[in-house]
Amino acid sequence: MFKFITDKPFWVNALVAIALVILVGFLVLKTLGWATKHGSYLTVPSVLNKKTTEAIKLLESKGFEVRIQDSIYTDTAANGIVLKQLPEGNAMVKINRIVFLTVNKVVPPLIEMPKLEGLSLNFALDMLTRNHLKLQDTIYKPDFMSGSIIEQQYNGAKITEKTKVPWGSKITLIIGAGLEETLMLVPDLVGMKYGEAKQYLVDNGLTLAATVSDGALKDSANAFVYDQNPRRFNEEKQPNYISSGQVMDLFIAAQMRAFRDSVVLPEKEKKLKKETKTTNTQEK
Repeated sequence: MFKFITDKPFWVNALVAIALVILVGFLVLKTLGWATKHGSYLTVPSVLNKKTTEAIKLLESKGFEVRIQDSIYTDTAANGIVLKQLPEGNAMVKINRIVFLTVNKVVPPLIEMPKLEGLSLNFALDMLTRNHLKLQDTIYKPDFMSGSIIEQQYNGAKITEKTKVPWGSKITLIIGAGLEETLMLVPDLVGMKYGEAKQYLVDNGLTLAATVSDGALKDSANAFVYDQNPRRFNEEKQPNYISSGQVMDLFIAAQMRAFRDSVVLPEKEKKLKKETKTTNTQEK
């Protein structure tokens, strides 16, 4: 065999070698083309706004590999749908091309509640928008911080700064309405439970200055108010008046105590005296 090759002129052997190289190269290219399906193209179907599972199933059925490139959240689109795809829909690409998807999260992310107390309403609204929150309602209450946010609420309860809330939550703002010099009768809080009395003061624009308890209390909210300052009536049985923003002191005890004459209404006073007289008569 080698003699056959050596007996040939050099140029013949060179031509044979070149021909073999070309043949091998041609076969290699053909093999690669067959393996990679060179020259075969597919149209990428559009899966925008489809549910993620549905989009993946469709793309894979068309011969594409699918990868979730990013998962973000926006409240302007339905949860769990495809927001973006690459390559885009109707693009011509080679078979086995990977399609990358950006999808909208199924569950809204949690964000930190910003501090709005002390801000003006316009500034607070801007802060809500920048933190992906919404305004549910505004409630004005008498307060010296006129026009400023005095409390922020979520689901009817006060919410503090940095508390986690779902994206898009609705926040209620309590806004100071200023203090008017309108006088009102001092409320009669004697006999109320402490929790009820505190809420009454808040609802009527009054401030609780101090609370004095008679002995240890396990549950102060359910303790009884047995005295208050200022009282509803003065020593001459004339009504006392108070204006919004003024303060009151409450005296509480675990058990209800007898009303003091100077703070009860005339009707309560007469009833108390009548009951006392009846008791004394029965004892005699």
